[in-house]
Amino acid sequence: MRERIKRMVSKEKVPFIEVHLEEREGVEIYYVGKELESLNQFIDIGGNVRAFSNGIWSFASFNSFDELESHIHFVAREARLGSKGRRGRLAKIKPYVDEVTVKLDDDPIKVPINEKIKIAKSYNSRILRSKKIQSSKVMYEDLFQRRFYINSEGADIVEEKIYCGISFTALAKDGMNVQMIHKSKGDTSGFHIVKGLEGEVEEVKKDAIDLLKAEKVKAGVYTVVADPLLAGVFVHEAFGHLSEADFVYMNKKMQKIMQLGKRFGESNLTIVDDGSMRGERGFYKYDDEGVPSQKNYLIKKGILVGRLHSRESAANMSEEPSGNARSINYRFPPIVRMSNTYIAKGNMTFDELIGDIDQGIYAVRARGGQTELEMFTFSSAKAYLIKDGKIGPMIRDVILTGNVFETLKNIDGIGNDVHLHGGLGGCGKNSQFPLPVSDGGPHIRIRNVVIGGE
Repeated sequence: MRERIKRMVSKEKVPFIEVHLEEREGVEIYYVGKELESLNQFIDIGGNVRAFSNGIWSFASFNSFDELESHIHFVAREARLGSKGRRGRLAKIKPYVDEVTVKLDDDPIKVPINEKIKIAKSYNSRILRSKKIQSSKVMYEDLFQRRFYINSEGADIVEEKIYCGISFTALAKDGMNVQMIHKSKGDTSGFHIVKGLEGEVEEVKKDAIDLLKAEKVKAGVYTVVADPLLAGVFVHEAFGHLSEADFVYMNKKMQKIMQLGKRFGESNLTIVDDGSMRGERGFYKYDDEGVPSQKNYLIKKGILVGRLHSRESAANMSEEPSGNARSINYRFPPIVRMSNTYIAKGNMTFDELIGDIDQGIYAVRARGGQTELEMFTFSSAKAYLIKDGKIGPMIRDVILTGNVFETLKNIDGIGNDVHLHGGLGGCGKNSQFPLPVSDGGPHIRIRNVVIGGE
């Protein structure tokens, strides 16, 4: 069939055309409280065709391959008609021919569904054992994906991807006081990632109960030490999206702010996006334009040195493609997206990070938040006071706000421990959610963070 597609593509008189075909299968298990809320085992097949001519894209997706030739002809014609009098180009790349297969000793797709249900049910039952727990949520998910990519330049790539993960949520209640803690685990390494998590389930349950009696934080300006998960959410949401070149190219204000060579932090700060990290949820060998994934430095020793690109955005900004054109599935065209985004390792121990803080906050994991250009607001899942260089009592309702560029400059300590987190969920952009990504980093220390509270 691939040779037949190549012949179809070669007939069209358009500068560039590509064909994506996709097979997906997986399982979703969802417990709410004592009930098995949903059990979904699915198979999905479809594809899309995209054509480019002088700055104009034409796109069509479909679930049946029977009319593939007519879809190819349609998008080629629409791209030609729409591009009259316009200019645009794609950055040149080498067309790759490759087949990437996944072979795991504990492939989750081969695990009986009853075993998956048993694991999810056991974690859910463990959460509900305490009388202080009002409700629970446990979600298991696995997904196998095989994608075929062919374009008019000679690329012919088959790539398989696999994911397995689980999340658990405990909701504790004492009168009108309701507290919730959520945690998830997941990556592309195999079924073992969801096994043996009893300790983490117990931690989630205990944290939710402990939050019931935790004091609310007092509003003020603090030195904050963020754990790797919160540091990862910050670097992804507050900075990573600003590094996506399609956004920068369309925004004159951000073009002035995000100038390469500009200093954004101290010399100990390095931020990376790397889709080639095997095992991480955001791993892939080729993006959805056939560009190899790679390690892209965004900030290096405090200096802005790069950004994330598709072939079109790279051409528009006279830069190199970075391998970051991605879509969540065949129903959507690829756009510029992150992969595995993290702050690189520093040289400080945790004790050194907190040791000279007279009064501060240790913020752990993110519960939610939002960004608006360079401004951000994040809530930590839980937090602790730091007093005279020691971790103190748990506090709650810790909301961090600020300007991302000022915050980057205020990072004055970076730990020597790096942890990346995938888990269930993913990244959202332009109605495409959830895109598989990981984010993380080491513990980081940030001066002058505005904290909302009482």
